[in-house]
Amino acid sequence: MYKYKHETEVDADAEATFAWFEHEGSFRRLMPPWEVAEEVRADDSLEVGSQRVFRFPMGPIKMTWVAEHTGYEPPHFFSDKMVKGPFWSWSHDHHLIEEGGVTRVVDEVSYQVPFGPLGNLADRILGGRLVRRRLAQMFTARELRLQRDMAQHAKFSDVGRKRILIAGSSGMIGTQLVAFLDTGDHEVWRLVRRPVKDDANELQWDPSSGVMDEGLLEGFDAIIHLGGEGIGDKRWSKKRKKMIRDSRVDSTEVLSSAISKMNQKPEVFILASAIGWYGDRGDEQLNEGSEQGEGFLPSICKEWEAAASDARDSGVRTVFLRSGIVLSGTGGALGKMLLPFKMGAGGPMAGGKQWMSWISLDDEIYAIHHLLMSSDSQGVYNLTAPNPSTQKGFAKALGKVLRRPAFAPLPGFVVRILFGEMGVTLTLESQKVMPNRLMEEGYEFLHPDLEGALTDTLGAWRDLRI
Repeated sequence: MYKYKHETEVDADAEATFAWFEHEGSFRRLMPPWEVAEEVRADDSLEVGSQRVFRFPMGPIKMTWVAEHTGYEPPHFFSDKMVKGPFWSWSHDHHLIEEGGVTRVVDEVSYQVPFGPLGNLADRILGGRLVRRRLAQMFTARELRLQRDMAQHAKFSDVGRKRILIAGSSGMIGTQLVAFLDTGDHEVWRLVRRPVKDDANELQWDPSSGVMDEGLLEGFDAIIHLGGEGIGDKRWSKKRKKMIRDSRVDSTEVLSSAISKMNQKPEVFILASAIGWYGDRGDEQLNEGSEQGEGFLPSICKEWEAAASDARDSGVRTVFLRSGIVLSGTGGALGKMLLPFKMGAGGPMAGGKQWMSWISLDDEIYAIHHLLMSSDSQGVYNLTAPNPSTQKGFAKALGKVLRRPAFAPLPGFVVRILFGEMGVTLTLESQKVMPNRLMEEGYEFLHPDLEGALTDTLGAWRDLRI
């Protein structure tokens, strides 16, 4: 039997820390950000008998992990064991020890590697470091998420918890935003197009119908719309362009119109947009006051934001999120780059002089939270880190973090042949965008520099406690 121990200090008392773990969203937030894991079920309790289930890829197959809680002594202890999964055995004790208002979370894991004597032999040959390194990565990620999430929630501890409705909750950003807000004790509901799940905080809508019963929205303090067809998923045919446009503009018009007709309107309407508003601008430094660019994405963004006019004109505080490239190890632009870079085949595109305005996924979530909870925040905000990078600089930083060469160039004409207009727009156009308004409001970026953001996102820390 092998043992692993990890300690985390949290600037909060034991009750508040234990409460964070008790929220269903903590399961998603504690998942390492580079793990492609599918959450199957998470009971809304840590009590004995409750379970949390997820699937993750292991080579060509998907492995299911079922964890069942076996001990529950709030606010100082809970435990779980693996009843199905890749190990022969796994048990995990969580001790919460409070001293002077600071809580020390002590994780103690006992495990047995698979394949019996053969597995033990392989583990001994490797000095036990293969599993222990994975555990060290995982618990470092858990430590950072716990500390940072609780610190963000504490910033607005004097603001009442909100009842929030989110459209686009199943996407890369929406999934993490829902989980984060849940751990902050907000009441979060999902606005979905599919039939609602039993005993879930979900409401169904059909934006393609062009109408929505405003009564469905009654009682919410905030409505957040993050939905829309993926921009970089497929080549842009005329049909695809229409889907991208309609999924954003039409759905926003439906929501905005319904909000404007409500008797008791929400405090705030937050709408996803994108720095695509600015178009291809070379080395020009752009801020929220910069003029709209030219091309397909700028025109879409203009229509998208204008579609919220009914809600804004009815007096609802309206926030537009012009997001840059959101860094995630499991999706988005970075997710697509990882394989060639890990194989040593990454490098700058078309010379690499074009600017990339990026933001870490956690900063995206925390910035949205800031704008949600700050009653004076309204209008357009650039959600980008304060230090944009050239594409060449991005390739160099990613190669350094992955410890791989990053000098294999990809000529612009190859991008055009392989990906057409979509590839040219998303990879070759240049946007140097600054988050002036966020910084003016005092938002402190968790990841102001690219290398630090990539390191946390990919779990590539050099000084792991193995």
